[in-house]
Parts: sequence; C-alpha cells; structure tokens
Amino acid sequence: MATIVSTLSFALLMLSISSAASNALSLNYYDETCPQLEYAVTKAVKKAISNDKTVPAALLRMHFHDCFIRGCDASVLLESKGKNTAEKDGPPNISLHAFYVIDNAKEAVEALCPGVVSCADILALAARDAVSLSGGPTWEVPKGRKDGRLSKASETRQLPAPTFNISQLQQNFARRGLSVKDLVALSGGHTLGFAHCSSFQNRIHNFNARLDVDPSLNPTFAARLRRVCPAHNKVKNAGSALDSTSTTFDNAYFKLLLQGTSIFSSDQALLTTPKTKALVSKFASSKGVFEKQFVKSMIKMSSITGGQEIRLDCKVVR
Repeated sequence: MATIVSTLSFALLMLSISSAASNALSLNYYDETCPQLEYAVTKAVKKAISNDKTVPAALLRMHFHDCFIRGCDASVLLESKGKNTAEKDGPPNISLHAFYVIDNAKEAVEALCPGVVSCADILALAARDAVSLSGGPTWEVPKGRKDGRLSKASETRQLPAPTFNISQLQQNFARRGLSVKDLVALSGGHTLGFAHCSSFQNRIHNFNARLDVDPSLNPTFAARLRRVCPAHNKVKNAGSALDSTSTTFDNAYFKLLLQGTSIFSSDQALLTTPKTKALVSKFASSKGVFEKQFVKSMIKMSSITGGQEIRLDCKVVR
C-alpha cells in the first residue's frame, strides 16, 4: 500500500529546499483556481497504465530528464521547430515515450481551468502517480512551476549517462543541489523500466583491453545479457528489464545491485565508495527506508524551477 510522508517530515524537508524554490512552490497553489487538478491528472495516468504497463517508467524518467536541464520547466515536452532541435530529440531522450499521457492530462485540466496549470506541474504530478500506481509511495507535490520557452537537444549532454563513474555522478547531481543520498535514492527509480542494449553494451563486450565482460557482473547474468545483446546486435529494441520486478516500484533494484545483477555502469558505480555502498545496503534491507528517502529526494529534485509561462499546449511555446 502506498505510504504518505508525514506533514511534519514534509515541512522539515521544505525548509531544506532553497529559499527561491520554496517561495515559488506551494502545496495549495491551485486550491482555489483548479481544485480538481490532481484528480484529472491521476485519471489520465491510470487510463494509460491500464493499456500500457511501461507508462510509469516512462513518466518517471521523463520528469527526471526534464528537471536535470533548465529545471523542472516541461522543456522536455517541446517539439523541435525550424532549425532548433528540441531536448526530446537529443540522443539520451530518443527512447522517451508516453508524451501522449501528459497531453491527455493537459487537455482534461484545460477543460476544467483554462490557462491556469503549467505542463511542468502536470508532469511532476504524473511522475508521482506513476510511482504510487506501481506500488510505491505517494506524496504531496509542491506546485506553482512555470513552463520554459527554450529546449535544445545540445543540452541533453548534461544528463547523467549510464556509463558514468561515481565521481561523474556526484558532480552531476551536486550541480543541481542534490546530495549523495539523493543520488543513491533517485537511482532507485531504476526499479521501473527497460534498458536498450546500447546503454549497457560497454559492460558485456570489449569491457577493457584485457576483459570482454565487466568482472563486477554476475557471470550467469552477464551470459544472459550477451545472448540478448550480441556484439553486433541488429534487433531493434533489444535489451533487458532494469530489475526483476520492472513494473513494480520496490527496492529489488538495490538487492540485485548487491548481487552483481545491475544493468548500467552507473548502477555498479554506487558500490565503489563506502558511503554510497552503505546507502545501497540500507535501501536493500528496507523498502520503507528507501521509499522515505526517495520521496524526500523527488520533492527536492522536482523543486528545481526555471520556467516563465503557462503553456496551453505542452508541445509548443505559447
């Protein structure tokens, strides 16, 4: 059953967020102007999940990729136009999908309260629903984000790559004001979803000058990955689920990581420092502890703001 962060814990967390972000966002931002907002968004997400079990992972990843570039401003939703290639068409985002869920939610919200709710807030709410409807925790989302006007594919290189080592990961998260604890907790989002072969090919073929396979991988697991993703794979969309329960939000990701059956180099990197390894072990041993920290880290990440307007259509600047 989904768990709700206590009001006290939430209040303490909000005090830790930068003053600019906490001043901009509010739990009751739409109470008067669009009281049915959350119901409308949840309804759209539920409908999509009933038809496609990959939607939760897609929405969670979409929100993450949005927030890590220019803040949580829905710039990832904008379409390329003219000579400008937008974020969604940048290399790390080519595999993003389920944009229609946000479009459907926005349409429903516009019917209730035209021109009031940002696409960025709808995406933040949809990501929360994606987690809770997959068996994970729920939480109150601070609202009041604005939508950004700029979206550039060239900026997607700022996203953390699946090949990053621990130093690169820590630096990447720190630039967004996120701690090592946030890094490990948010990596737990890999409990949902699927990885294409290209994202982990470096671990199973030509790992280095001496070894073909990353020695930190469980040999049986590595052999399975090599069968699914041969060296010159030509099967479109070939790959592997990110964990053994890839449509359920739980702490299996951390358990598998300790067993040498994680997918990305960036996952394995979490075991390379005492502090991050201790956090992995802590989250592996308690789903509740993981969920509590995940919620804190999600609120912190999603409170990175940066937009300027309320879009009427999430795909185009107003």
